[in-house]
Amino acid sequence: MAQVNKIKGTIGILTGGGDVPGLNPAIRAVTFRAIREGYRVIGFRRGWGGLIDIVRSSKHDNSNNFNELSQVVVNKAARTGGTFLHTSRTRASHVSKLMVPAHLRDSYNKEMNDLTPEVIKNLDWLGVDYLIAIGGDDTLSYAVHLFKQGVKVMAIPKTMDNDVPGTDYCIGFSTCVTRTISHTNSLRTAAGSHERFLVMEVFGRYAGFTAMLPTLAGAANRCLIPEVPFDIELLTELLTEDRNRNPSNYSIVLISEGATFKGGEMKYEGMEKDAFGHAKLGGIGDEVSLALKKLSPKYNKGNRVNVINQKLGYLVRCGDPDFIDSIVPTAYGNLALDLILKGIYGRMVVLKNGRYDHVPIEVVTETKKFVNVEKFYNRPKLHPYYKNFEMLPLFIMTND
Repeated sequence: MAQVNKIKGTIGILTGGGDVPGLNPAIRAVTFRAIREGYRVIGFRRGWGGLIDIVRSSKHDNSNNFNELSQVVVNKAARTGGTFLHTSRTRASHVSKLMVPAHLRDSYNKEMNDLTPEVIKNLDWLGVDYLIAIGGDDTLSYAVHLFKQGVKVMAIPKTMDNDVPGTDYCIGFSTCVTRTISHTNSLRTAAGSHERFLVMEVFGRYAGFTAMLPTLAGAANRCLIPEVPFDIELLTELLTEDRNRNPSNYSIVLISEGATFKGGEMKYEGMEKDAFGHAKLGGIGDEVSLALKKLSPKYNKGNRVNVINQKLGYLVRCGDPDFIDSIVPTAYGNLALDLILKGIYGRMVVLKNGRYDHVPIEVVTETKKFVNVEKFYNRPKLHPYYKNFEMLPLFIMTND
């Protein structure tokens, strides 16, 4: 093969927000293709965090903030989950005084600081021609901001919740659903042995896809989603009926972390917020479990039903990617390079109706993606509708 002697340009890549299986395959796809096309690839560490921490001096060791990527490094990493570039929830336009890098504190000393000028200077200093950001709507919202500042940005959607607008699929969603089904089926043995309700809290801040799809697949009897505040009396009645119909005397409900009681609010683990203004959700499963135990005698002939309460949390985002989260990131990475080779930027690569495509990156901040409740969620039964699948996309509950 002919050797590439002249570098055509430099492509930067980063991963931000929560980790999911499929990030490393995406990094691999971008790096392999870019190197073959004659580009150099720089991987920024800790998402936007690495980009604000760079000291623009050839004498300074910036290896904690970025590294040049090789095929050997990314090929080995692609077999694993998570992101070997590491990640953070840094928002470079909103950096608190305590989080400003030491070498910038004289210039940026407000309680909240916009370090976007430093990001742009750092990209210029490194000679980055194109920047590929892999993340959810928070990470990509800052990519939109950079694009509006003149940076040649490309976006790849990633999030277990599958709630980035403009695409039917986000990296990490399939593995999340697969793991949720697997863990739910494993816990059936305990629920059945003790004849209990099984309450499982899953990810899903604003959108209920991660509770809906496993329930549709038969992993649970009922599901509670952020889009529809629930009546705890109705849930108790339905789960009791499900339990009584089951020869093993148990029933299961999946609860999105963002679900709320009617008239209630989201439950948080604490009041501390990340750079995008989100407090960490958690606790709705605990409250539902207590309420079910208290209300169960009313619907179970005076007898209390005990509860197994499990929060899946990071169990569904750790470990290796499944088949879909190995193939889709590969396609997304190559599609991003196809566009770059054509001189196109300011786009987000997507899956729409089973086909790979790309849309304007601004879609990330112009709209929101939720479950279409009227079409897919049976409110009186607290579970998905099981009808009219003809011509629906692979993951069914995607917005139009």
